[in-house]
Amino acid sequence: MAHVSQVKIPATYMRGGTSKGVFFRLQDLPERCQVPGEARDKLFMRVIGSPDPYSAHTDGMGGATSSTSKCVILSKSSQPEHDVDYLYGQVSIDSAFVDWSGNCGNLSTGAGAFAIHAGLVDPSRIPDNGVCTVRIWQANIGKTIIAHVPITNGEVQETGDFELDGVTFPAAEIVLEFIDPSDDEEGGSMFPTGNLVDDLDVPGVGTFKATMITAGIPTVFVNAEDIGYQGTELREDINSDPAQLARFEQIRVAGALRMGLIKTPEEAAKRQHTPKIAFVSAPKTYAASSGKQIEASDVDLLVRALSMGKLHHAMMGTCAVAIGTAAAIPGTLVNLAAGGGAPEAVRFGHPSGSLRVGAEAKQVDGQWVVTKAIMSRSARILMEGNVRVPGDAF
Repeated sequence: MAHVSQVKIPATYMRGGTSKGVFFRLQDLPERCQVPGEARDKLFMRVIGSPDPYSAHTDGMGGATSSTSKCVILSKSSQPEHDVDYLYGQVSIDSAFVDWSGNCGNLSTGAGAFAIHAGLVDPSRIPDNGVCTVRIWQANIGKTIIAHVPITNGEVQETGDFELDGVTFPAAEIVLEFIDPSDDEEGGSMFPTGNLVDDLDVPGVGTFKATMITAGIPTVFVNAEDIGYQGTELREDINSDPAQLARFEQIRVAGALRMGLIKTPEEAAKRQHTPKIAFVSAPKTYAASSGKQIEASDVDLLVRALSMGKLHHAMMGTCAVAIGTAAAIPGTLVNLAAGGGAPEAVRFGHPSGSLRVGAEAKQVDGQWVVTKAIMSRSARILMEGNVRVPGDAF
């Protein structure tokens, strides 16, 4: 009986922010996977271990959560004034598809660091000691991200004392700038409905106030109290309740339709990565998942967000951009939860702790625009070498 050999593919397993994924250089992929299509999707699903009816990813590199079922491709940039092109694939856990509809803000941190590790940044731009500014073209959404990566002795500094809630150990701080993060191609404006707040009708569920925004990643914000929550919930409070998860999905689908991201409800099954659904509330004191006490006086608001159908253990980086942007615009639900005004930065509480994010927003010809959003994350290589997949898997 003939057996198919495994194929070795150079890869790096990295944590970026509160996510982790498998990073590849485009040139290292098998030739048929160097272009978008079925072969690439099949390869990434096999690398991660999807689709997995056991939701365990035992036979792959994934971690069976939305935060750990990710693949990244980097290459020298095709865009002027950029160092690298960064393409991100969110691999479904129990279904056979890869969602390419949005970015991962957390792994954007890893993209900056990996670009240097992988030799994709001009060596003349890397200082012996200091900070290397990596100019990233986010190819999924056609946006620029600037990563300020610390360098020590000519190499990426990965260890340090920067602490990020949702990550167990401290590391070196990487500052990210998301330039012009509003996704105007999808909806025509940062607020696709033309309103800061809408009445969102969800068939069979009810009508809720909602802020729908396309900054960082398309996101539907609702008030926690309107859907029966406090805003202090942890993962187990939401993810252990299939009926509530189904209700969140109905709200998400209604928002996607209203934002023009999909034309029929059925399309949402193949677009699980976007939009995100999040709920906000005014500050309250609560115990984070680590046991750390988050005082109401230490945060401006509380936010919980779902990713790929489950409550995220911390906060997606792109959703943090949406939070910072919406908070900066008077009248949105996020802004109102934070006490109103026009803050340039907010600190919000999430299930694992808190995070500060800033945004520069202004009105131009009566329309709100955001010039950039800024936040700090960290990244670290966990393993490097080769991943192996059966030769007939793709």
